[in-house]
Amino acid sequence: MSTETDLWGTIEGVEIRFPMVVEELHQATLIYTVPIEPARALVPGDAFEVVEIAPGSAMFMMALVDYVRNPWGDYNEVNLGLLVHPVGRPEAAGAFVYRMPVDQDFTRRAGNEVLGLPKVTEQLEVHYTDDSVRFELHEGDEHALTVQVPRVPTGAPVPTETVTYSYLDGRATELPLSIELGSGLIGPDDVRVELGETALAEELRTLGLPRPPDSAVWGEQLCGTFWAPRPI
Repeated sequence: MSTETDLWGTIEGVEIRFPMVVEELHQATLIYTVPIEPARALVPGDAFEVVEIAPGSAMFMMALVDYVRNPWGDYNEVNLGLLVHPVGRPEAAGAFVYRMPVDQDFTRRAGNEVLGLPKVTEQLEVHYTDDSVRFELHEGDEHALTVQVPRVPTGAPVPTETVTYSYLDGRATELPLSIELGSGLIGPDDVRVELGETALAEELRTLGLPRPPDSAVWGEQLCGTFWAPRPI
C-alpha cells in the first residue's frame, strides 16, 4: 500500500485524508460464537457471505472504543460486526459492521459518506474507574446496551492487519486498516452485558446475548491506520 497522503475532500471544512492515522484509542474487544441464521439476517445485500466457523455457527465481534486522539474527533463508538467474506472469496475474511453507534455527528457523517459505515449518532458514554470501564449506550431516550469490563493491566499491544467490509454508495467496498489490539486478557465471566428494549438490543438477543463472550481483551493507548476505501 502507498504511504502517500491523499485528499478525499472536505466535510464541514475539515480535510479528509488517507491514510488516516489514529494516534490514541482505548478499546475492549469481545468475541462470541453465535448461531449462523440470525447472523446472516443482520448482513444486508448479496455481496458478502457470513463465515461458518463451525457447523451452524458464526463469529460475532463487539468492539467498544474510546477514540482519544483521532482526526475525526475524540468520540466514543460501539462497533458490532460479523465475520464475513466476499462471495466467491472465502480466503478474504473480514468484519462486516452492521451497526456502529457513535456520540459525535462529524464522525457519523464521515463514516457514512467516506467509508459507507452505518454510523448513527446516539448518546454513548464511557466511565472509568481505577478498576473498571463501562460503556453505556442509549438509542434516543431508551437504554440499549451497557458493557462493563475490568480495567486489567495492558502490556504490549498486538499489531493486526485486517479489513472491514461495507457498502459505499450501494457498492461492496473494502476498508483496509492496521490496528493495534489490546493484550489485557479479561476473564469472560468478568464481562457484564445488560440489554435494553431497543432494536439493537433485540438483535443482540437473536445472537444469544447477554452471556459471557468466548474471549475478551482490553487495551489502552493503542493506535491505528485506516486506508482509503476501495471497491471490491
